[in-house]
Amino acid sequence: MKDSEFHQLADEQLQNIEQAIEESGADIDFETSGNVMTLEFEDRTQIIINKQEPMREIWLASKSGGYHFSLQDGAWVCSKTGAELLALVKVECEKQADEEIEW
Repeated sequence: MKDSEFHQLADEQLQNIEQAIEESGADIDFETSGNVMTLEFEDRTQIIINKQEPMREIWLASKSGGYHFSLQDGAWVCSKTGAELLALVKVECEKQADEEIEW
């Protein structure tokens, strides 16, 4: 995979996360700067999601720990848990927001 393709696919995934948060109505602020997306919660805790170009991965850091996602058959899959990125973001957001989130 070329750098440009990785960035396009990773950016699409980050946009999917933004859209899911917006549509959910959850009280989660988000900001993307460069390769880093920061999700901030009411209690000021954060989830950090960033693109790791050298490894062609997306990394997520939350209270629960760190997760690395690589593109497998069109989905960003966690090397540790096998979970899909958007699904794990939802789980981690629910933990940090201490509420159920629908998306």
